[in-house]
Amino acid sequence: NQHYVEGEVDWALGEALAYATLVYEGHNVRLVGEDSERGTFSHRHAVLTDYATGQGYTPLMHLDGVEGSFSVYNSLLSEYAALGFEYGYSTIATDTLVLWEAQFGDFDIGAQITIDQFIASGNEKWSQSSGLVMLLPHGHEGQGPEHSSARPERFLQLCAHDNIQVVNCTSAAQLFHVLRRQMHLTEQRPLVVMSPKSLLRAKTSRSNVAELVAGVFHEVIDDPTSLDRESVHRVILCSGKVGYDAMAARDEAGASAAIVRVEQLYPWPADQIGEILARYPSATELVWLQEEPENQGAWSFVQPKLWDLAKDRKLFVISRLESPSPATGSMYVHGLEQQDILARSLAPII
Repeated sequence: NQHYVEGEVDWALGEALAYATLVYEGHNVRLVGEDSERGTFSHRHAVLTDYATGQGYTPLMHLDGVEGSFSVYNSLLSEYAALGFEYGYSTIATDTLVLWEAQFGDFDIGAQITIDQFIASGNEKWSQSSGLVMLLPHGHEGQGPEHSSARPERFLQLCAHDNIQVVNCTSAAQLFHVLRRQMHLTEQRPLVVMSPKSLLRAKTSRSNVAELVAGVFHEVIDDPTSLDRESVHRVILCSGKVGYDAMAARDEAGASAAIVRVEQLYPWPADQIGEILARYPSATELVWLQEEPENQGAWSFVQPKLWDLAKDRKLFVISRLESPSPATGSMYVHGLEQQDILARSLAPII
């Protein structure tokens, strides 16, 4: 019915619809984090509070005709204990989508032992499977060194033998489908989601209802604009919200570059990237663009893999300079750095 495939879905609604559809299918959903009921950035509103009585109401717990259950809890401000408990819960409750959300992505550092010793290596060491989902707000937006990076480089360093999945979704439909895919995997494995902050309400991250109804999770997304593929001389690969920044800068400059978003960093989608690169026969340059410093982010992980895909194209990285800190503490400097990486990503072809 055409009536049901019109309109747009923002990030929070896409997430809620993923949970609701899973509950309708008879699965259980359990979401726990330091501010998960409201959402750290006040986007989720999973629990509504009556200001007169103080009573909470969770809409997803009151769906008619469902077999599964939905539960959401605010945890204490402890990553090590909370994440460890949810990991253990996920190994037993295999009929439940178990999610742990950090208030900011870099809070996962407080649970690094759990990540290293159990989440990443449990299946390899003990054949102990888990479908745990980690939601880690990530993105360089001038919030300072302690609230910018979920440290994707640390997860990617742990990736081997298809042990975990690492994604950085850029649309509501992508989140919807990756969460649903997680519940339907033949073999369980943890899912690490680099969650957005500014994209939570950005119009660019909204999706048409039809993309949820009939779509799938795309591990790589080609440039959505109407480009003359024969005239594209540079393909810019990136992950996360910087892709939208790069497209806006490219359009303003009128540069002959294609912006390709790698939504899944691991397992590495080499075939999908190769197919997209083949669509740009005139491209002589391949760029990896990231917001993180060069010694952080995905670059160290993707570099050898991109050499295999680059073939006769020149390969180089555009990023912030190497740094012992994830980000600057100055909003002004952050803005200058962001302008710099976008300008350098396009400079030779403007």
